Amino acid sequence: MSAQGQRHRSRVARAVRAFAVTGTSAAVLAAPLLGTTGASAAPSAGTPTTGTITGAGYPNNLDGWIRASLEVMRKHGIPGTYKGIHRNIMRESSGNPRAINLWDSNAAKGTPSKGLLQVIEPTFRAYHVPGTSYDIYDPVANITAACNYAAKRYGSIDNVNGPY
Repeated sequence: MSAQGQRHRSRVARAVRAFAVTGTSAAVLAAPLLGTTGASAAPSAGTPTTGTITGAGYPNNLDGWIRASLEVMRKHGIPGTYKGIHRNIMRESSGNPRAINLWDSNAAKGTPSKGLLQVIEPTFRAYHVPGTSYDIYDPVANITAACNYAAKRYGSIDNVNGPY
């Protein structure tokens, strides 16, 4: 089997396992239907970096996005841990920063959940953290806004163990 075929087979197997473990998480279902892939938590050689508000570089992958978000969160007093953020991202989007839910109640009202932590636009705007992008699909902005929302509503993203 070609390398591309093996990667596709691996993505499908990951999606099936994630679906079996998480139940009916719409974001997990969206990834294979939309032809998207999950982000890798492990940096690869030659991976470009993305800057944060401090200019520090992080790998442009799930690990880097979470670490950059944690840096912004610390500066703004937003609680949360790597483990809590990662757990919620994997449940909501399987690590796909372009994930979009087009069939839940929010989508039916014209406001689909988007990004790594499946945030709707009004929530993203209300909980946007200064110094991050205004693009809901920007991984650092999405994580940071979602964690800000979770902190206000639940005390921390670490306290969120299901759809929020």
